[in-house]
Amino acid sequence: MHELIIASSSASHGMEDSELLILQKAHDEFNSKNYKPAEELYTQFIDACTKSRDCSAHDLAIAYNNRGQVKYLRVDFYEAMDDYTSAIQISSRFEVPLYNRGLIRYRLGFFKEAESDFRRALELNPNFQDAKESLRQTLLDREEKLKRGF
Repeated sequence: MHELIIASSSASHGMEDSELLILQKAHDEFNSKNYKPAEELYTQFIDACTKSRDCSAHDLAIAYNNRGQVKYLRVDFYEAMDDYTSAIQISSRFEVPLYNRGLIRYRLGFFKEAESDFRRALELNPNFQDAKESLRQTLLDREEKLKRGF
């Protein structure tokens, strides 16, 4: 199975420069493997976005996705899935959080749910190679689990 994917954002129109700066700083901290400050900055961005309602849905979804990845890295799988689910609800055409949530579901043994997430990610992006490979592995492992009687 592949690793989770972090997403990056582009500048949004109408958003406060300070909010965009927070988001960019969060990405920079994450990319530098400074996960605690990255999580704090993603949370600050999410809170500011939610209060002002003046940011792009896609940027907000990216912040939730990437904060979910920080939670995943510290093995808070259920909290990470909550963030991925928020990202999906905010931006239903964003395949990355579907893939990321699918990976956690796979690792927890929820093969049917993982399959659903990988299939939805592939509906949105048929060329998403990691999702194709993860779906294939999920189907193989699900079949193996059924053969063993679980």
